[in-house]
Amino acid sequence: LAPWKISGPGCGSVHDNVGCCMRNVYLVGFMGTGKTAVAKVLAGRLNLKLVDMDAEIEEKEKMPISEIFRLRGESYFRELEKELIKRLARGEGQVVACGGGAFVDPENINRMKKSGTVVCLTSRPETILRRTAADASRPLLNVADPKKKIEELLEKRQLSYMQAHHMIDCDTL
Repeated sequence: LAPWKISGPGCGSVHDNVGCCMRNVYLVGFMGTGKTAVAKVLAGRLNLKLVDMDAEIEEKEKMPISEIFRLRGESYFRELEKELIKRLARGEGQVVACGGGAFVDPENINRMKKSGTVVCLTSRPETILRRTAADASRPLLNVADPKKKIEELLEKRQLSYMQAHHMIDCDTL
């Protein structure tokens, strides 16, 4: 993890925050910032359980996220996220790759911050667009101007993302 820039309040490295008490590590941030990829590496290095929230929701609902959005709407999906975060916050020793919008809800923010270390992965809109352009399963980006949508959502979520314990720039990931 050394090449990434880490900033934010807290005691030393993410490993220090987790290793001393085996709490959870929540990786938050916009889609395409590398949350799942980083979670896999981090869980392996820290010998913690990996939880991919989107995969958990897809398994529970027996359909992909894009279908959940299409058939039941974003608000239904956000409620599924909230229920999953409630359950995960009761556990420990997990590295959780969160959905891109999961850290926007104030209750989710509070639960995650109280039950672990929250690390927000960041990237520039151009990088996010490049990483997500070929992925039609991203329902929030199935619009005429996905770059504009990315910029709008990043601006809307910025204050929430800034509440993370740490920020890591993943543009070069």
